Amino acid sequence: MSAPAPHSGRRSLLLILPLVTFAVLAGAFFLRLRSGVDPAALPSALVGRPVPDFALPPVEGLASADGKPVPGLSSADLKGVVTVLNVWASWCAPCQVEHPMLMRLAREPGIRLVGIDYKDAPEKGRAFLAKHGLPFQAVGSDVSGRVGIDLGVYGVPETFIIGPDGVIRDKLVGIVTPENLKDVLEKIRRAGQVASAR
Repeated sequence: MSAPAPHSGRRSLLLILPLVTFAVLAGAFFLRLRSGVDPAALPSALVGRPVPDFALPPVEGLASADGKPVPGLSSADLKGVVTVLNVWASWCAPCQVEHPMLMRLAREPGIRLVGIDYKDAPEKGRAFLAKHGLPFQAVGSDVSGRVGIDLGVYGVPETFIIGPDGVIRDKLVGIVTPENLKDVLEKIRRAGQVASAR
């Protein structure tokens, strides 16, 4: 009678381990889906804190419909009124899907919408806005991505709701959609109320 091969136990373990790992991950994913937690609601260490200091140049050559240059963006510009800051890029497919909702948001009375063109060539950002429309009152060009890192951007698009005091009140990771627009508008309204209550 021959002895079992010394590697047969190890081989069995190598076959079972991926299945066990998959089962654990699938179970965790299923539980997260069933929990009702919004997967776009990633925590941000900056919510409740002032926007980090920054000053970004404008997207070179970007002009509004009346031919006026669209200004760049700085943290100082994010004070005085509730501001919605959208971080986007021309190379971002979800940004193209979201853009009609930003155009709609820009038409809402009393909302100041600004943008950061993230890790993008200015000519590509300019072409994107020429094709899809310009919803922003100001657009900063963050070619290096440094400001995005300081804001804790996970990936574009991301939207920040900033109170008149320059404090980040909320953050949306992912796109603004027809389904979540009402919720976004409510968060913008609350950001104004929080500031006025102080």
